[in-house]
Amino acid sequence: MIEKDFNTQAFESRSQCCDPQTQIETRDLTLSYKGKPAFKNINLTINRGCITAVVGPSGCGKTSFLNCLNRLSDLMPHCEVSGEVLFDSKNIHEKKYDVGLLRRRVGMIFQKPNPFPLSIKKNLLFPLKEHGVRDPKEAEAIMEQVLMHVGLWNEVKDRLDAAALSLSGGQQQRLCIARALALKPEVLLMDEPCSALDPISGSKVEGLITQLQGAYTIVIVTHNLAQAKRIANFAALFWFQEEAGVLVEQGTALQIFDSSKNEITRAYIQGVRG
Repeated sequence: MIEKDFNTQAFESRSQCCDPQTQIETRDLTLSYKGKPAFKNINLTINRGCITAVVGPSGCGKTSFLNCLNRLSDLMPHCEVSGEVLFDSKNIHEKKYDVGLLRRRVGMIFQKPNPFPLSIKKNLLFPLKEHGVRDPKEAEAIMEQVLMHVGLWNEVKDRLDAAALSLSGGQQQRLCIARALALKPEVLLMDEPCSALDPISGSKVEGLITQLQGAYTIVIVTHNLAQAKRIANFAALFWFQEEAGVLVEQGTALQIFDSSKNEITRAYIQGVRG
């Protein structure tokens, strides 16, 4: 009997340790700018408490897809979305859907750290106040909790009044993650969260992402296939077809990286295409 290698065991362990229940499902989701599709007819399932990596070459609509999941697409000029995004079985693109509540439940972490030009402390207290947390003691308790959660508390507890922009890039990104966590989201969308960081800082942020798995549903767009292979429970490959992004294949990380069914997926994973 051939023993399974370490990587295969790691894949299977990650797939088994997250909840297989669907939390987000897209149905024939299409996004167009000025009538030209960025991606079209995306049918993708995202499981609760799992890390789903969205990979593929540049320009195939991965970031635009991410923006549809909490309706940041609403803020883009000349943008039109069709199809459905079901979040806990409710279509978030219906006009009556509460977008403010949606963006509290579905947080966003961008490629480049974007702390507010305020103090470290105010970066966390300001959004809490905006979302109705009026008790200063409660707000400060939440601030300390989320800074501890992202491994920043011991690094900044003695300089909370310092400018957030004085932090290193990796610290700024962890602060942005803490800011999202302060609002108690269920889902975190991450658009290349490590790509603007140096390797050491990127490694810390990647480690944090793996720690958040299980407590949050995470959808991460990344060009780093090695990173996706290390952290993802599930993966999806976007590709170009007729000048628009399409979903070529989705499945467990084990399936996508070690035994993909699609020829394009195999070629991309092996570095032959893309």
